[in-house]
Amino acid sequence: MFTGSIVALVTPMDVKGNVDRVSLKKLVEYHIASGTSAIVSVGTTGESATLDHKEHIDVIKQTVEYAAGRINVIAGTGANATAEAILLTKQVEKLGVVGCLTVTPYYNKPTQEGLYQHFKVIAENTSLPQILYNVPGRTGCDLKPETVAKLAKISNIVALKDATSDLARVYKTRKLVGDDFKLLSGDDVTFFEFMLLGGDGIISVSANVAAREMARICQLITAKRIKEARKINDTLDLLHNKLFIEPNPIPVKWACEKIGLIQNSTMRLPMTPLTNSSIPEVEKALKLAKLL
Repeated sequence: MFTGSIVALVTPMDVKGNVDRVSLKKLVEYHIASGTSAIVSVGTTGESATLDHKEHIDVIKQTVEYAAGRINVIAGTGANATAEAILLTKQVEKLGVVGCLTVTPYYNKPTQEGLYQHFKVIAENTSLPQILYNVPGRTGCDLKPETVAKLAKISNIVALKDATSDLARVYKTRKLVGDDFKLLSGDDVTFFEFMLLGGDGIISVSANVAAREMARICQLITAKRIKEARKINDTLDLLHNKLFIEPNPIPVKWACEKIGLIQNSTMRLPMTPLTNSSIPEVEKALKLAKLL
């Protein structure tokens, strides 16, 4: 369930900044057709920071309805207050999601004990499988491998999304958590190496526009057909980089519009459109990946 290419789905919006349901349905169909393993709805790439609670839950609900059991949906339910994360988790329990992606508390900068207690209490308040999400570059705190190992002993904490880009952690964390606990890359640039070192897949930004390619790479690595996988990934290498030329999800929403997956790349403030100087860079990457 938590392996392969999982897309960190963008949340499409119309020119007024309202959620674009037509484009959302189109995106879900695109990922079903492309072999994506699962969808993360309303994670960082889905602009969770600028959706209110009602919209947050509604986007997840709509995504599950459009999926109609044909692809698994994982709900982004992270918050920097434990009580808020529990509230979001409780609200998605009956929507049909297969699990939750819960980011480390941002801004607060809790200790390792604080992080342990945060995730432990969330897990104790739900039966849904939980994916820990560590992205220090955004949150200001770092979930250490030793803390992950403690959390992995809790039955419904089943996976880690690691967006540190620190490949040395893959082996260290795997040794601590064992083989059943899933390790997912959260960094497209290094995900290929992450999987070669024992990772189980990726929660991907690039998969928003290169869904078929990302799914195939993961399948080939799992089948030990590394040369074939590398050949595909080499065509995506520039894309992996240029989709982060400005803060995510600015470039990837522009790219989704450019290749016709969404109607426009509207975002809510404080996120602003892709700058003119970056447009040729992202366009070049799309062309190299044969997506344009």
